[in-house]
Amino acid sequence: MNKKIVFVLLALGGQLSVMATPLRNLDTEELSDSSKVIDLDEVVVVSQPKEQVRLRLQPVSSNVFGSEQLQQLHVHDLSQLSQYVPSFVMPSYGSRLTSSMYVRGIGSRINNPAVGVYYDNIPLMSKSAFNNHFYMLDRVDVLRGPQGSLYGQNTEGGLVRIYSKNPMNYQGTDIRLGIGTGLYSNVEVAHYHRPSEKLAFSVAGFYSGLKGFINNQNFDQKNDLTNEAGGKLRLIWQPNKQLKFDWTADYQYVNQNGFGYGEFHPFAYLPTLYSSTFMPADETVQDPATTIMNGYKRNMFTTGLNIGYETESLLFTSTTSYQYLNDLMLMDQDYMTGDYLQLRQAQKMNAITQEFVLRSNNKGLIRQIFPSRWQHATGLFASYQWLNTNAPVLFGDGITGPIGNAIANAMKNSMLQGMIGRFMGQGMSAEAARAAAQAAVDKMGVTMTAEMAVPGEYKTPTWNFAAFHESNILLGDNWKLTLGLRFNIDKVKIEYDALAYMNMTGGTANATATYHLTSHVQDSRSKSYTQLLPKIGLTYTFDDSIGNIYALVSKGYRAGGYNFQMFSGVLQTELNAHQQDAMRGDYDVEHTAADYDAINETIAYKPEESWNYEIGTHLNLFGGSTHFDLALYYMQIRNQQLSIMEPNSNYGRIMVNAGKSHSCGLEATLRGKAADNALDWAVTYAYTNAKFDEYQHTVGGSTSPNTDTFAGDYDGNYVPFVPQHTLSAMVDWHIGKFTIGANMNGQGKIWWDEANTYAQKFYAVAGAHADYDFGPVLVSLWGRNLTNTHYNTFAVASSAVGGTHYFAQRATPIQVGLDVNIHF
Repeated sequence: MNKKIVFVLLALGGQLSVMATPLRNLDTEELSDSSKVIDLDEVVVVSQPKEQVRLRLQPVSSNVFGSEQLQQLHVHDLSQLSQYVPSFVMPSYGSRLTSSMYVRGIGSRINNPAVGVYYDNIPLMSKSAFNNHFYMLDRVDVLRGPQGSLYGQNTEGGLVRIYSKNPMNYQGTDIRLGIGTGLYSNVEVAHYHRPSEKLAFSVAGFYSGLKGFINNQNFDQKNDLTNEAGGKLRLIWQPNKQLKFDWTADYQYVNQNGFGYGEFHPFAYLPTLYSSTFMPADETVQDPATTIMNGYKRNMFTTGLNIGYETESLLFTSTTSYQYLNDLMLMDQDYMTGDYLQLRQAQKMNAITQEFVLRSNNKGLIRQIFPSRWQHATGLFASYQWLNTNAPVLFGDGITGPIGNAIANAMKNSMLQGMIGRFMGQGMSAEAARAAAQAAVDKMGVTMTAEMAVPGEYKTPTWNFAAFHESNILLGDNWKLTLGLRFNIDKVKIEYDALAYMNMTGGTANATATYHLTSHVQDSRSKSYTQLLPKIGLTYTFDDSIGNIYALVSKGYRAGGYNFQMFSGVLQTELNAHQQDAMRGDYDVEHTAADYDAINETIAYKPEESWNYEIGTHLNLFGGSTHFDLALYYMQIRNQQLSIMEPNSNYGRIMVNAGKSHSCGLEATLRGKAADNALDWAVTYAYTNAKFDEYQHTVGGSTSPNTDTFAGDYDGNYVPFVPQHTLSAMVDWHIGKFTIGANMNGQGKIWWDEANTYAQKFYAVAGAHADYDFGPVLVSLWGRNLTNTHYNTFAVASSAVGGTHYFAQRATPIQVGLDVNIHF
């Protein structure tokens, strides 16, 4: 009934506007406010402060998912949704922490993201907060390509906008219950109430749990055991037609085992250290065999207030937010049974953001009859983020044991040589002197043990300010010019207090002593970056609502920063170089101003910049029953930020810059309805060709401009972690109250390293669901990865314990479940 009323009102508005505009414009610029998104199946009402026209009328490659599609695909987070979006990848790397997203060949596992995420118009400031539980959503938008002119830094690859259900438009109580294999369970409860025309609120909560599928050889628990819960509130007060206050608060907690990386052998290998016969490659990923159970805990709270004031010609919006994140990661960094390396990383983040936007507003009867040919948005944005990280690296017996033995052997050998000289001076033969000296040294019982760790506290505050403007100008009946520009200032800072120590306790059976070898660094450095982010687009709209074609040029940007992950390697290298100094007593490594300058050069990485050249089309075919969207792009990237294992040690991942790279490809979406709307279907495909143009690497594995000896280059190699092909398809058949659907998605080939030595081949998985609508109750039987396809979502090479070992994160196997959705 509500949909009928909406379409009647649209039709009446069209009768008025036809007096002043051609029929072609009924479905395009003049009637298209971003608060009404008219697609094949539904009208979704959201608040959008920056843009005035729906996405398919803009020069942008995008996909929109409504609440019905999200339910049919049974997705519960952004990682699952990404499987159905062309050229957008957010693989499951083993925890909610690793929120890596790749779009058009751009992305990274750590530090600054390449894709921005907005939740109810609030920009999430921490990448660690991106991967959260979806529930009670109205709509999700995915925009590909640089969105810097309106959304700023770290949207170089694209933007994700997530919208919760609006209690002004939706009322009642929703209960969603789910169970599945792997002892999966999910409970979501929400109530939406509108006590008056001016006031509405919603309250919601959830719990989700999974016992898991991946075994750990050394523990009884599953390596992917997960428990998470949360709640959110929303309050909307609209005292009059012009003014609206919209307040949201969202809290989520997760406690999970994670990082279930098991060893595999992509190349021929020696089964043991002393083997002489190579075994053939075996890409079967073993169960994880870690010293500790890797895990991740996170407390996350986000609250924001949107204030809107509108007239018939202008809309002013203020968005204020506060964000808090407190997490803890435990990781066995060598991923092996032996105790070599452990990392305990704790983050505490506080952030505030403020944005003001003033845009044009085509509301009211006058604007409908005489629409403006100029649509514009102007704004200011500021943010400040405090991030404190405590990240001690602990060295286990697998590393300290050999160090202690080596020092003890050196002590024994020194004593042995001294005694041999004295005994020979007393007239003994060389053979007799050696035997007597050896017996004396053995009797002394020389021992040496070592204890090592690299504790450190790192404060990395960031500050951002921007002023932006975007205009859309109608040129005649068919052409539209889009001009955008953002002036962006970033300041990044690091304050570090890091210590590496080696306590060596040794001596003889009669006397022992402990010597302390330390290397302590404490400093503060900062950098500022200024950017202009332009955008120029030209759109041609066909007559008779057929659609449009567009051309676009835009600039993308990711801020530079500092790698505090480098300190464990830097300081541990210093300790190894001064072991002999500590044999004479306590020794502290001194650092000069030049040393601190060298550290700064080692830990800093540059901003990444890109230019995007794109042409595309949005077409409405067969009377509007089918939508076809196509984009072709070419991106030039300078100083591409890459996440690699720390050179020489593999104590963790760091960010480095490649010189130049490029990415080109296409993105296509075809979706529609058929058989009197009984059949919904969609197909997506993307091809990505992302390669390095200039990328020199050194003997240590680092990149220019570091001063190590260059070992070669990766010019012409594919950028790692980026699938060359992404593909998805989905279909739903509605038969009365019964719906049956199927879907599939696939990705590949994905290279796992810059040298392009090993990769994940293309794979595809299938899913299905069967729903029956009882009215207030909807029952759904679903399945994921019904083909039980074996593939890896992540792989890494590590040389932390000598030699090179390869580890991978296996994907979730076949999973089936039952959901019950209740509304009253």
